[in-house]
Amino acid sequence: MALAMAAAVVAVFAGATLLVLAATGDTAACACSPAPTRDPGDGAKVLGPEPGSVTVEVEHSAFRLPDVRVREGTEVTFVLDNGDPIGHERHESGHEAAHPPRPGEVSVGPGGVAATTYTFGEAGEVEYACHLPGHYAYGMHGTITVVPA
Repeated sequence: MALAMAAAVVAVFAGATLLVLAATGDTAACACSPAPTRDPGDGAKVLGPEPGSVTVEVEHSAFRLPDVRVREGTEVTFVLDNGDPIGHERHESGHEAAHPPRPGEVSVGPGGVAATTYTFGEAGEVEYACHLPGHYAYGMHGTITVVPA
């Protein structure tokens, strides 16, 4: 369920902007607020524990964002900036063309901007994706790493 919900959060980013912090990610390229901190264990850049926001850009049916790490329990607002002439979507199941915002899920029209907020649970990998027909297969998906608080 946590993976499905996380995927829904990322799906919102399909066609917009998503931020993911990786252990080797460059925060200069990260449109995050507040700026990520370093994990004392491995020095990776991590968002949290305070609430934050990340901007994810979508261009040519691809998410444009760095790898992301988030601490357990961190609430992140993802702002999706869709530079494509087509819409994008992400949710847990099905292939709805559009729907009202749900936690971690959102539809973004052509050239539009939309936001969704998601609170990351247990440590692990959370998948995000655009689930419009063919978009996942085209490569519109990725993962966010959730690290212990």
